[in-house]
Amino acid sequence: MLRRGTEGNTFGGGDADELPARGALGQRSKATVTDGLVDLVTGFRTERIDLHGSQAVLAAEDGRTLDPADRLVVLTGFRPDLSFLSEVRLDLDYRLQAPVRIAADVDPNLHSCGTVRATGASDLAQPEPGFYIVGAKSYGRAPNFLALTGYEQIRSITADLTGDHAAASRVELVLPDTGVCGGSGVFDAEDSGGSCCTAPGPQRVSIALAPAGAKITTTGGC
Repeated sequence: MLRRGTEGNTFGGGDADELPARGALGQRSKATVTDGLVDLVTGFRTERIDLHGSQAVLAAEDGRTLDPADRLVVLTGFRPDLSFLSEVRLDLDYRLQAPVRIAADVDPNLHSCGTVRATGASDLAQPEPGFYIVGAKSYGRAPNFLALTGYEQIRSITADLTGDHAAASRVELVLPDTGVCGGSGVFDAEDSGGSCCTAPGPQRVSIALAPAGAKITTTGGC
């Protein structure tokens, strides 16, 4: 069940994914739908869950309901557990809970795991001296982390801690292409193909007439 209006890039980049196993996994998942083993429902925005005995029925905002289910698997993402760092000085983005210096670069609304730049010691260092946030936790709520990214983070931080600042600042990672252009796009749209690497579509503009002689200031790119 998808909130987005179309299948979009749900099953990944297939043969265009430079990580073959990941591409194959997406194609196997797609085959379960094509073969009728799994029903794919799109444009479903859950309004409530009704319980009928031991089963649950999902109801959408548009009045649709799904067949009773014995088990629901809710894929809503996750957030890092920072509770044990309450006494450590941190500088985190208020939206993603990622280090401020990389928040814009890992924003899933703009990037997929294949378009996020490599991050290193200078990006991950916190106000607490000698303290870094690495791995999946460094991406906060963003789901586009790759293990390869974490390996590069550790290499850079290790170099920094040993005094080899030139190696710490050097980028030694080329991320594989996902085969899916850009980020997640607009999940609620009927066509969720938009992403950071597609040109913006036509924009609706409202114009109000100003009195003669009035000073007008415009913002944005229209």
